[in-house]
Amino acid sequence: MAAPPVLAGTPSPAHEAPSVAGENLRSSGEAGPTLAWIEFCDQQPWECSIDLSEPDTIPLTDGTWASLQEVNRHVNGTIMAVPDQDHWGVVDRWDYPDDGLGDCEDIQLLKRKLLVEKGLPQRAIRMTVVIDELGAGHAVMRVRTDRGDLILDNKNDAVLPWQQTGYVYVKGEGVDGKAWVWFGDQVAPTATAAK
Repeated sequence: MAAPPVLAGTPSPAHEAPSVAGENLRSSGEAGPTLAWIEFCDQQPWECSIDLSEPDTIPLTDGTWASLQEVNRHVNGTIMAVPDQDHWGVVDRWDYPDDGLGDCEDIQLLKRKLLVEKGLPQRAIRMTVVIDELGAGHAVMRVRTDRGDLILDNKNDAVLPWQQTGYVYVKGEGVDGKAWVWFGDQVAPTATAAK
């Protein structure tokens, strides 16, 4: 089942890009991907390849901001979050939620696919593993912009700067090749303030 089309809306104040400048997560060396990621890449190699001619950071225009918000809300409202064990009968499987069901990484993969279809460079839209507010592993989609990294998350319809998520950032897809990179457990300031 193909995902329903994302409808473009009329620009409104919610579609204006935030004026606050942020920062990008800093990587600290190469990290290994999950086994489920490797299996996904074997099945969908184009999803895991890097086109070094694409920009690794995108300008955060009003149009880009609107697309990020629109895709995040649309996918969050369309796909029902279901653990892999309940959905597939396995602990961890990364795939598109073509049947309307998926867990966090499946949902993020669909968001990236839709954003790339809208013309955003895949190289700037990277899968990222965090520790969430419950202390559990969780996948989010990190979009590298000229105003800092923004996070698309199935737990939140708002697109947020990484510093405002409350998460601990563990590792994610790199921008220079297939390798994943460590983030050195960088903590969003809101996670520190909540403790």
